[in-house]
Amino acid sequence: MSSCKRAVILLSGGLDSATCLAIARKEGFETHTVAFRYGQRHQYELQRAQLISEKLNATSHRIVDIDLAQFGGSALTDAAIDVPKSETVESIGEAIPVTYVPARNTVFLSLSLAFAETVDAKDIFIGVNSLDYSGYPDCRPEFIQAFEQMANLATKAGVEESQRLKIHTPLIDLTKAEIIARGLKLGVDYGLTLSCYDPGDAGRACEHCDACLLRARGFATNGIVDPALVSG
Repeated sequence: MSSCKRAVILLSGGLDSATCLAIARKEGFETHTVAFRYGQRHQYELQRAQLISEKLNATSHRIVDIDLAQFGGSALTDAAIDVPKSETVESIGEAIPVTYVPARNTVFLSLSLAFAETVDAKDIFIGVNSLDYSGYPDCRPEFIQAFEQMANLATKAGVEESQRLKIHTPLIDLTKAEIIARGLKLGVDYGLTLSCYDPGDAGRACEHCDACLLRARGFATNGIVDPALVSG
């Protein structure tokens, strides 16, 4: 087998995953990006993921089709459930919000694990964050650690090969402002990214969902205007 250092990058089209891709590229990985059409309420993020993958010179990009909307239970997969909107970050509640998609990261990581085995990748990058995030249980370090342990028990590569599969979470202990600062140093064009849960026409961010508010604070802390709003 080739000795090339390969990684699979979960790429949503948002700020965090774009930064993860840039980090993986900086660390010398041959990057294979994967996005998911999972029944989400808009497709703009998939368009952005394609653009970001091309802009950051990923070796390959694919979109995987699954249907979490058939289960519902989330404002992101059920049009009958409104996406919560607020005026400030401080207005965001502490409870797990209705934008949580049941088992989403578990499903995404499982499919990315299958993809990693087929391209002989020993590394998976995911942009989860446990500081500036919406309280999702599948963004916590405990979840990632447990999944990585399971992955090394459940795969042919984990059983037969000496090198263990590693799930990288380079953003997990960073604030949104710190993530943006790191990405800017790596040349990430954040004007291509979309974080909004409920964008309007042409993918214009609503500016009031949890993701938009956290993103806005991150750019404000860095003293710059969000380039996606300037170009959107």
